[in-house]
Amino acid sequence: MSARPLDPPAGRPAPVVLLDLDGTLTDSYPGIAASARAAYTALGLPVPDDATLRTFVGPPITGSFAAHGVPADRLTEAVAAYRVHFRAGGMWDNRVYDGVDDQLRALRAAGARLAVATSKPEVFAQPICERFGLAAHLEGVFGAPLDHVPSTKADVIARALAVLGAAAPVDRAVMVGDREHDVHGAAAHGIACVGVGWGYASDGELVAAGAVEVVADVADLAARVLAHLG
Repeated sequence: MSARPLDPPAGRPAPVVLLDLDGTLTDSYPGIAASARAAYTALGLPVPDDATLRTFVGPPITGSFAAHGVPADRLTEAVAAYRVHFRAGGMWDNRVYDGVDDQLRALRAAGARLAVATSKPEVFAQPICERFGLAAHLEGVFGAPLDHVPSTKADVIARALAVLGAAAPVDRAVMVGDREHDVHGAAAHGIACVGVGWGYASDGELVAAGAVEVVADVADLAARVLAHLG
């Protein structure tokens, strides 16, 4: 596919495209689900079914455990058990969606600045982006802290924009993601969110959250993102 180049007026910053990682650029469900199952088993708690575990892709893992049967006083233990399995191999049980690499190239060729903004801890997101060849397209990989300091998607986006020096007009920045958390995090900064239909949102989730569009096919991603950058 081809994408029209951006031609920002003199003095206006180049547009910024912030990209979610899990469920947007990569299909990370197998490793996340296996690590979550290992954590529930380690704690002696019932393991959620596959449909429930699919909802673990996207939001912070602590919140997912809290919402699905892990008592508040055992959340730290659950997260620690999850990370043992994730570090040991779960993080690599992952793949880039077919066609994503071409779409990132098209966005860059059109003049957009690209960065990842994910709720995954940054210490995991960075090596994943490097190992799977995504880092070459990006100006930065921004994620949550590894400790238990609360971190929302809005917090991650705020840091990405600050580090990139991208306090641009809101029509010059777009978030791309597969879950409602991406939409809400972008909205906190007045940024539109383009949803993707190949990730882990439930039916209607992205539209209900306020995504400006939901792209069904990876091959259309660059063109549709550029359409929202003016």
